[in-house]
Amino acid sequence: MPLRLDEIKAPVAKEMEQFEHKFRASMKTRVLLLDKIMSYIVKRKGKQMRPMFVFLSAGACGAINESTYRGASLIELVHTASLVHDDVVDNSSYRRGFFSVNALWKNKIAVLVGDFLLTRGLFLALEHKDFELLSICTDAVKEMSEGELLQMEKARQLDITEEIYFEIIRQKTASLIASCCAIGASSAGASTEVVERMKVFGQQVGMAFQIKDDLFDYGEDEIGKPVGIDIKEKKMTLPLIYALSKSSWLEKRRIINIVKSDNGKPKKVKEVIDYVKSSGGIDYAKQAMSRFHQEAIKQLSGLPDSSYKNSLAQLVQFTIERVN
Repeated sequence: MPLRLDEIKAPVAKEMEQFEHKFRASMKTRVLLLDKIMSYIVKRKGKQMRPMFVFLSAGACGAINESTYRGASLIELVHTASLVHDDVVDNSSYRRGFFSVNALWKNKIAVLVGDFLLTRGLFLALEHKDFELLSICTDAVKEMSEGELLQMEKARQLDITEEIYFEIIRQKTASLIASCCAIGASSAGASTEVVERMKVFGQQVGMAFQIKDDLFDYGEDEIGKPVGIDIKEKKMTLPLIYALSKSSWLEKRRIINIVKSDNGKPKKVKEVIDYVKSSGGIDYAKQAMSRFHQEAIKQLSGLPDSSYKNSLAQLVQFTIERVN
């Protein structure tokens, strides 16, 4: 029986509902256009897994309190800002099946909206002197920016090694989930050692999460993400990196040329997908994902038993079993 998100959320369902109201209030503004855009963003929110990580981590490490709500809002504001900015950078017109902010209100407004969300989050933390939470979060923002730029730099040469790939996903994806768990623990008054442990836990979850995302590109499950989209965007992910590492020089050159020059041809993209599957790239990526999953669970072993801890373990399981 696959895990359901509402069952995992059960220990913090009440807090998540209250958070919803507090978060909406934190996005209120007197500028009519901005208020309209904020309302649009709130209505099309996703699974809200990041706030869930914050609340479950706080519950597992101590007690959920007002600073936990502010920490969750800070993370959600920063994450939303990064998505709005990403859509501008990628010139993307859709986000989760809805029109993106830049598609509806143009790039200039989208950039300013992203800036507003970011500064709103920073102000929220400063206003209540949540300096520790702010420090954890700003570190994640720095990592995310560096990871994005590193990926752009490497996409030009298509020379990404496994080591660089892991560094990119650690910075781009895992750093934010790591900060969710560290912020949750810190808000609950956990020791520096426990906060660090939760940060490592979140990082391992984030790594497993991203590898799962990359596997979707090879049609491992029937999902909303189009198969082969990473190849079309010249993104080198773990299944392809592994397959190339096992290839002859000639074969490697042929596949890289397709990714570079023929990535718009469905027949050629399918050729790359079939090549990765036959080279063992899918199995290799699944094994790596499983290792990160096990490492994450290991980090939880030092925490006292509780429904929060159980839900965190289930949430890790959910991230690697999800179908979208």
